[in-house]
Formats: sequence, C-alpha cells, structure tokens
Amino acid sequence: MDNQVIKFVRQKDFVLEKRLGQGATGNTVLLHDTVINERFACKKYEPANPAHASQFFDAFIREIKLLHLINHPNIVRVFNYYLFPKQNTGFILMEYVSGMDIDTHLLISPEDINDIFTQTIDGFAYLEENGILHRDIRESNILVTTDKVVKIIDFGFGKQTTSDNDYNKSISLNWWCDLPNEFKKSIYDFRTEVYFVGKLFEKTINELQIEAFRHSDLLDRMCRIEPEGRIGSFAEVKSAILDTDFGTDFSDDERQVYREFADSLSNLLRSIENDAKYYSSASVIAAKLEEIFRKVMLEDFVPDPTVVSNCFVNGAYRYSTKAYFDVDTLKKFLALLRKTSREKQEIIIANLHSRLDAKPRHTTPPPEMDDDIPF
Repeated sequence: MDNQVIKFVRQKDFVLEKRLGQGATGNTVLLHDTVINERFACKKYEPANPAHASQFFDAFIREIKLLHLINHPNIVRVFNYYLFPKQNTGFILMEYVSGMDIDTHLLISPEDINDIFTQTIDGFAYLEENGILHRDIRESNILVTTDKVVKIIDFGFGKQTTSDNDYNKSISLNWWCDLPNEFKKSIYDFRTEVYFVGKLFEKTINELQIEAFRHSDLLDRMCRIEPEGRIGSFAEVKSAILDTDFGTDFSDDERQVYREFADSLSNLLRSIENDAKYYSSASVIAAKLEEIFRKVMLEDFVPDPTVVSNCFVNGAYRYSTKAYFDVDTLKKFLALLRKTSREKQEIIIANLHSRLDAKPRHTTPPPEMDDDIPF
C-alpha cells in the first residue's frame, strides 16, 4: 500500500464574484464556496507576457511551498492549490483579506500606527524565525483587514534560506526607496528586510505626518543605510518594542492574577514535545479562552483542563491527571487580557512562554503504521 496514489476526481465548483487585482505574473479573483459559505482569493498564474510562462512557473510553485510552511495570524493563509504543468499555469486558493493596504488604512486611521507597526513586526519576525525572506516589501503587500489585523501577502519573490550563506540577491525589482549598501555586494538577508520594513513605515509616517508613533528611535536604527549600524533582526526589533516604556507597569493585583493563571498552567504540564510550538497571538488566545469560559462558567473547575493548555501549546505534551484548573482563575485572567493594552498582552504571553520553556522536553516516537490505511 506504500506510495499508493489517492485520486480525488470529483469536481469542485466555485462562484466567481469579482476580480481583485492584476499582476505581472497573473491575476487574483474572489471566489465563493456555496457549500460552506466561505470566500477565497484565488491567484491564477498567467504572466502578462506568455513567453514568460515557463520561465517563472518554478517561482509560482515556490510561492505555494512557502505559503504551506506558514501559519501566523499576520500572514495570509493558503488553503489549496491546483497545478497544470503542461500548460504552465496553476491556481492558489488563499484566505480572502477584506480590507485595504497599510498606507490607505493609516490615512483613514492614523491612531492605529503603533498597533499596525507591532503586528507587522510580529509577522516578519515569524518569517525570520522560519528562515523565509519575503523580498518584495511594499505597501501593497501589507494589508489591514476591517478588524484591523495586519496581513502580509504575495510571496511570489519569497525564498526559504537553507544556510547562513543562502542570501544572495537573485531578484531585481523596481524598488521604491534608497537601496541599502549591502546591495552593492549583491546581499539580501533579514537585516535587509528590516531596512525595507523600516523605510516603509518611515515613508508613511512622514507623508501622512503621523505624530502618535512611539518608536522613532527604533525606526531610525532600522532605516540606517549601512548594515553594520542597523538593528540586526526582527527578533531584536520585537524585543525593543517590548522593552520600550509604554507605561506597562503592572499593578500588584494584575501580577497576582497572572501568577495564579501561570502557576495553574505550569502545574498542569509535565513535559512538552521537542517539536511543539507556541501560539503567540494574544487576540487568538483570548478568543479561545473566552469560548472555553462560556462552556464552563457554571463549574468550579474546568472539567478537562487540557483545553486551556491547548490554547498555548501547538503540539504534543504530557500532563498531570491530578492537576486542576479553577474557573475563577480563568475568569480573572480573561478580564486581565480584555482590559490591558496590546503591549501588555504581548508581555503577558511572552512571560507565559517563558514558563513553558522551563518545562522538560521529550521526544515522541512515530506511531506504527496500519497497512490497511492507504493515507
């Protein structure tokens, strides 16, 4: 049964609602799946110049591969793909982002500048952590939804690095700002991405004359044309944001609420699998915890406390069957998340991750395969 090809031959139909945009290598349309009542953005690979169809087809496949590696609230999701190599064409079915580009959003809502900046850095820090260079950073590729969630899109020029030396600039784009000095050596690395993100925000803030931005010194370090004087990574940028004084001093009551929740979570977990990741979006975690609370609010203790740990650990772990989770502890922690700023939320989640990092790690052996199951 090994290597058996499982064929799905049933046709899947969508309703074409409207065209979303045209690019050099294809166009994107909005599709409606009437069965599940969901809308998707569908990107078709179809270069404006047919002579380039074969030349850039591998890049289109690379974009699909990169998108399948990514799972982050600030990066567009991919759901499926359809390739037709003989015709040098294909389709990517993606999350539909209902909103506008970052420049337009900040023109309408300049007061969102700090939150938009933090979300953008979070998205690029995730890409950096996973060794993925975007390589086409511009305002049209950073969208903001109607719910004010940043979405990084268009990985057509993206590249996954496989070694420290795998950074050569292999693309030539119509760049919209002064080029960093490492371009003279044909180098494009994560420090280069820091530069372009910094320059994008510098341009927007200056053009729109936004005065509420709280990270001017940090932005200056991101925009230095010499790589040696520039901040070195998005991880450092993210850390600098958290270290900046936003008035994030926690009261004694807030610290007590955090510690009770953190202690309960820590006491529940015995060890975490080596390959497990953490969920890091405070808004997503809060939404999951609220859903849990609605289902257990009449209880004294959460019947299955692992539903709480599942909000933080993305992967396998071992837990104590004797541990319990007080519903009142969950309620107070939710109230803390609801009333605090995004900056405080990020600090709370980062501290919980430190608690999880202190747990022992283990490796889970692969399950035995059943020959009767073809996939």
